[in-house]
Amino acid sequence: MEKLRLRTVLGNHPHIQAVKSGELRSELFDLDFTAFTPTNAAFKPMVREQAFDVCEMAIVTYLMARAHGKPLVLLPAAMVGRFQHGHALYRADRGTLMPADLEGKQVGIRSFTTTTGAWMRGILANDHGVNLDRINWVTFEDPHVAEYIDGTERAPKGRAIIQMLKDGELDAVLGETSSDPALKPLFVDPAAEAARWYARHGVVPVNHLVVVTQQLATSRPDVVLGLYELLKRAKANAGPPDVPDLLPFGVEANRKPLELMIDYCAQQALIPRRVRVDELFDDTTRGLN
Repeated sequence: MEKLRLRTVLGNHPHIQAVKSGELRSELFDLDFTAFTPTNAAFKPMVREQAFDVCEMAIVTYLMARAHGKPLVLLPAAMVGRFQHGHALYRADRGTLMPADLEGKQVGIRSFTTTTGAWMRGILANDHGVNLDRINWVTFEDPHVAEYIDGTERAPKGRAIIQMLKDGELDAVLGETSSDPALKPLFVDPAAEAARWYARHGVVPVNHLVVVTQQLATSRPDVVLGLYELLKRAKANAGPPDVPDLLPFGVEANRKPLELMIDYCAQQALIPRRVRVDELFDDTTRGLN
């Protein structure tokens, strides 16, 4: 019997390199990788067309896709996780800009629905008292989920977010980093701020997990289980994780980041209602740890 071939998009992450290289394989299936640079370029065709069997996906994209009935199932396998405080910039020649100063300002972000953007807005609103409704958001891309109504101001076609910041057309940007001395981080010491945030919340800010099509999950739950175990084995073989582990595997390990992101998404009207974490998984994936 011919092995199942799964159309797959996963980024080139060190903790799953053994799977990407073919060093680790499954007896049940082969992974037929399609490269996307950046990886997030694959999210739109996965959400809108289920263009792949397996795909890395940002948490916010998945939550929104699920809210609009897209036939995707979540695997609790983190592909990208990072503390977010360093992903906010402003122009150094404009004096000191504090989080509260963003109200009334032009703030750029690649898309209003990016996961880094949702994390940063949640941090600004809940930890720094910023009224997000008083910020004029300027975006550059459409949401991955077509049904979402994007009420933000759209940047002029062809303009780049960092250049608009440097040209003074934006007061600050979220979701970006830069070594340009003309730009400064919104948080003076992002690492220290992130450490304080983690001490307060005990949450690892996961950005990307993995999804499979509902068709695959329904027809071959054994393959879905095998895929998860393969990715988990690759992570274990890659060496001991950081502390805290920014790439958690398992429903329980991802519960806190998922709960907080659900709260943030509901606050920011990215999803219509708060959902329970267990609703995000099916009968096969709900028990994964």
